[in-house]
Amino acid sequence: MSLKSISPQAARQLLEEGAVLVDIRAADEYAREHIAQAIHRPVDSISGPQDFSGARAVIYHCRAGQRTRMNARQLASCVSCEAYMLEGGLDGWKAAGLEVEKVPGQPLELQRQVMIAAGSLVLLGVVLGYALTPWLFLLSGLVGAGLIFAGVSGFCGMARLLQLMPWNRQTG
Repeated sequence: MSLKSISPQAARQLLEEGAVLVDIRAADEYAREHIAQAIHRPVDSISGPQDFSGARAVIYHCRAGQRTRMNARQLASCVSCEAYMLEGGLDGWKAAGLEVEKVPGQPLELQRQVMIAAGSLVLLGVVLGYALTPWLFLLSGLVGAGLIFAGVSGFCGMARLLQLMPWNRQTG
């Protein structure tokens, strides 16, 4: 069992007929911008049967569709009704001219913060390594090693550290 693809316009019609829209993105992504009718259930928290109160159909989406495609079998197996994947995800919904709710003042997604911080540290290590002492090239090497470890293990120390920063703390 897998997810059928559905266009944003067809999804909107199904929503009007009682379908349920499920946003599978991370909490920080959902907090910045989401489709008003969407229920938030991060993909890593979905396992086993999901209760959607007798919905005729469930439509899953992420930002662009990749996460939904990667988890299609798992998501489809969690419901007993028709299950769909929104073509293009949230980006496709917006491209179709459909409205989303934006929440101003939310920080950048954590993944983007990690990329900015890691890239800045690598660049700093290279510049300082040339300008001051070659020993500072180690900074770039350590960041690279940390990114490899994060990719292999699934644990990103930099992301954990950034989550603790004041701008990423949940308020209210």
